Amino acid sequence: QVQLVESGGGWVQPGGSLRLSCAASGSINDFNAMGWHRQAPGNQRELVASITGGGITNYADSVVGRFTVSRDNAKNTAYLQLNSLKPEDTAVYYCFLRQLGSTYWGQGTQVTVSS
Repeated sequence: QVQLVESGGGWVQPGGSLRLSCAASGSINDFNAMGWHRQAPGNQRELVASITGGGITNYADSVVGRFTVSRDNAKNTAYLQLNSLKPEDTAVYYCFLRQLGSTYWGQGTQVTVSS
């Protein structure tokens, strides 16, 4: 089993920044991908960003140039730096880890962008 614990998130004004962390524990192998989805009220969950164990990244078009995903393999932890935040970025952000055909999810953390 794999457990994911998220931290970070909160409230920020438009143009501000936040940093999310996702710490994984349990039966983790080196060949996995980590990242975040988000879900706003009334919307479907969407992929925000992901990163493989080798550092290959993928971003939603709406966050390119503003969000940066990274990871520390020694700590089994992924990070999502959110810059130039917009009100439309408001959502619950869910960390995930995908390996061996299974996907594990964090508990979710709220990001609210408003003035």
